[in-house]
Amino acid sequence: MSQLLSLEIPDNARLVRLHTERGVFTALDVAPGGQGPSRATAVLVPGFMGSKEDFLPMLPHLSKEGVRVLAVDGRGQYETGRASSEPSYSRDDLASDLVAIVKHLNAGPVHLLGHSHGGIVARAAVLASQGDPSLWASVTLMNFGPARVSSWQQERLQLLLSVIDSMNLADMWPFVRNKDVAAPEDVELFLEKRWLSNIPMQLVAAAEQMLNEEDETPRLARLSTPKAVISGTPDETWAPEGVERMARDLGARLVRIEGGGHSPNVHRPAEVTSALLDFWLSHQEAVSA
Repeated sequence: MSQLLSLEIPDNARLVRLHTERGVFTALDVAPGGQGPSRATAVLVPGFMGSKEDFLPMLPHLSKEGVRVLAVDGRGQYETGRASSEPSYSRDDLASDLVAIVKHLNAGPVHLLGHSHGGIVARAAVLASQGDPSLWASVTLMNFGPARVSSWQQERLQLLLSVIDSMNLADMWPFVRNKDVAAPEDVELFLEKRWLSNIPMQLVAAAEQMLNEEDETPRLARLSTPKAVISGTPDETWAPEGVERMARDLGARLVRIEGGGHSPNVHRPAEVTSALLDFWLSHQEAVSA
């Protein structure tokens, strides 16, 4: 489950509704700090049971360096909800949603980051668009890969799937909340509210995707889109050694975040943003040339 320790939102962040050709999606739109133009635009995709708020600790650092950031709630997540009248939560449809969001922004190619299950969606979006350079300045996969989750996580997901038809989300909350991380009371209340806002069909679909995802590393490696992999450790969702092997096979920049766990965006935000800025802005120069 995505972790969160604070709900502090930057003053320059706006809650926005993105009216795309595939539906309405909710995002935090954080303007670049300072008086100059935006140096880059980044789109951040949260993981299973997560939301745009997972990236709150990173937003001030990125904005300060002149990056416009959109952290999104995907279809079925928190404040986005169904997004349209006939929702589908298949991997391909979630990828199409992401492409539609980027086209709607009309901000030029964006730096795409997918965390955990968000990595499945981000990778699928880049593959579906064949790495279209008008859409993607780069793609970063964080604590994801390369295929199905670890055996330990498979057991947890199978348990969730076995009860989700017979229990409501409120009754499930005591069993899914993270008891290993102490969080302030306001964060605990938010996490419960977020969990209850999820669309159950989306949770089922995402769990099945994490259980059945196939290794698309060779296909992604063939695309010229610049790639990076961030591996926070320790992590029991995808084994770090598998994540690092994927990075080598992709020819991607690999950044290890010791002590970052499954959510280095929360536990080591300064290290993550420093690595991202170094990667993004080095490639942004080429995009802008």
